[in-house]
Amino acid sequence: MTFLRRVVMLSRTRKFGQYPEARRANCVFGTIQASIALLVMLSLVHPSRAFAANADQDTALAGSRQRIEKADYRLRGRLIRVEGNGKRTNYKFSAKAHWFPDGLRLFCEITGPGSEKTSLLFHMSATGQISIEAILPGEKTASALPFGRWNESLVGTDFSFEDMVESQFFWKNQEALAPEKYGARDCFVLKSKPGSQDQTHYDSATTWIDRSILFPVHVVKTVRGTGQQKEFINYGLRQNGGAWGASKVEAKLPGKPGFSILEIEGGSGKANLKPKDFDLSQFSSQAEKAK
Repeated sequence: MTFLRRVVMLSRTRKFGQYPEARRANCVFGTIQASIALLVMLSLVHPSRAFAANADQDTALAGSRQRIEKADYRLRGRLIRVEGNGKRTNYKFSAKAHWFPDGLRLFCEITGPGSEKTSLLFHMSATGQISIEAILPGEKTASALPFGRWNESLVGTDFSFEDMVESQFFWKNQEALAPEKYGARDCFVLKSKPGSQDQTHYDSATTWIDRSILFPVHVVKTVRGTGQQKEFINYGLRQNGGAWGASKVEAKLPGKPGFSILEIEGGSGKANLKPKDFDLSQFSSQAEKAK
């Protein structure tokens, strides 16, 4: 006999007398029994799968946020655009980042083949709100980069301005998908969608996160309005100062010839950075002197 049949038979054999109060009590009791039966029935529908999905989401999301909230690094390398015919354009790239009580600060400097320089200062709060200040080639002082430009190509590569910050882990909506392998790595799969308060040019970002080190190995972002997808692949995962990072990040748009690479050549995972290291006015002064 099933549990639900036992519940129904039990409810039929209960006697509560002939008084209205008893009949009302009987009605209430029956309603409670029906509710309990419904809850039990619903809990029997793949309970382990639901609990596993929640656990995966919590683990992947907490690990990703903690990694960003412990940021304190300097790095240097190259930003490379590879055309469909194999032609390569190289830029010098340097960056430094630190999580302060008010959120993440990330400074990037990109120097082109003709010595033109792009300086960017990102600030992301603990709720994922972003602001970007920039000193672009030909400009002498820093100014806020309007949101409408965040999806523009960064020095002609497949990376956009907002791709420099992993804001997707701080978006309002997070969903754990079924775990998958990416290559030889066992991964959590986390799908992130922005809420109405999240400023981004993407509709979603799906991230494959290595289960053992909680570092992303593959990200697919969907561009808002067009449905165009952009793919990011992290290569050469390694620890530096106790923090995991990638030695190379590849970005590409499926169907578009060529791709772009951010290649890390060196750096420090424990840079002990201070707020003064992110004072953009000093870089404005340098740009002024260079003129």
